[in-house]
Amino acid sequence: MSIPVSVLDLSPVTTGSSVGQALRNTLDLARRVEELGYHRFWLAEHHSMPGIASSAPSVMIGQVAAATSTLRVGSGGVMLPNHAPLVVAEQFGTLDALFPGRIDLGIGRAPGTDQVTAHALRRQADALSAEDFPQQLAHLRAFFDDGFPADHPYAAITAVPGLGAEVAVWLLGSSTYSAQVAGLLGLPFAFARHFSPAQTMPALEAYRSTFRPSDVLDEPYAMVTVTAIAADTDERADYLAAPLRLTMARLRSGNPGRFPSPEEAAANPLTAEQRALLAPSSAGYIVGGPESVRAQFDELLTLTDADEVMVSSLMHDHADRVHSYELVADILTA
Repeated sequence: MSIPVSVLDLSPVTTGSSVGQALRNTLDLARRVEELGYHRFWLAEHHSMPGIASSAPSVMIGQVAAATSTLRVGSGGVMLPNHAPLVVAEQFGTLDALFPGRIDLGIGRAPGTDQVTAHALRRQADALSAEDFPQQLAHLRAFFDDGFPADHPYAAITAVPGLGAEVAVWLLGSSTYSAQVAGLLGLPFAFARHFSPAQTMPALEAYRSTFRPSDVLDEPYAMVTVTAIAADTDERADYLAAPLRLTMARLRSGNPGRFPSPEEAAANPLTAEQRALLAPSSAGYIVGGPESVRAQFDELLTLTDADEVMVSSLMHDHADRVHSYELVADILTA
């Protein structure tokens, strides 16, 4: 592929199926996209969502890495407000020990859920503040590289596994905040265009303008994540994309559920109000047949000058989802 192309998976739980089947589909998808030449396979962290089974990325990363051999496998991401840095260091140190040179740790600042669920995860009412996040990130990295000053209370702690792990740390974001932090620390940055397309260029510009070379990177490295639903024709792609739009409309109205079928979506067309509500995020979707998808990817890559693109394809039928990734691979290698 002209630039690395990767996959973000949320393990969708579809109507008429089960959580177990959703997770097994994730493993099958990872094997298939590895054969197609994709570079990374990341698992997202979400909680209290009936239609998404990716609540424990560190568990599934191990399963995916064991089922593949060349893919880099990681989190897209681990939501740091939900986890103690030492726990994350031990989890990903374990993964690195089992699958050396293949593990990515993408870190997000949002909780990835509603406030009540976030409270249950954190066991405290307050979320991390803008000031807390860099400190927690610094603690996490220090557990990997023994970076605590001698007089720090945590200097006596040894993360085992964790210390010395060669885990690739990324920062994830949908605004300029994490972009600036990634730039100042000289870390790779992944932008969530799949739900915040309007902030794409401000975030990328903030990352590149604040970037400082580090022992990780000499130059900025930006990845853009995009929703892409490809099919053999534009009409078929629109039909297969309707369940995602219905899912997002239900989520925005506080009524999440299992991922619906195209037939269910066709029977529940979105209202004008729902379409308007979804427009800010759905404007960034890439949907269509091969020629249309090719043109949209060309436009995206020209606009962003991304070093890598990550594709998220949420669809009801697993075979349709695999076929979408096959078409995207064909398009981006042609």
